Amino acid sequence: MTIGELVRLTDVRYSTLKFYTEEGMLHFEQAGENLTRRYKRLETTAQIQRIKDLRRQGKTIPEIKNILSQPKE
Repeated sequence: MTIGELVRLTDVRYSTLKFYTEEGMLHFEQAGENLTRRYKRLETTAQIQRIKDLRRQGKTIPEIKNILSQPKE
């Protein structure tokens, strides 16, 4: 799915999703020659929800990046 579809699905602003992507918090695949970023629907929406939950808990972006980089148990 595209970042635009993610905006509609998750109700998170485009600029926020782009920031999360640039910070390595959301992963994408480069689709075709037009260089469109494509995100995996289930994996990415779950990651966005996890980030939202961590933000609600008062975690900073560096803290969230550290948590997300830890292997899942």
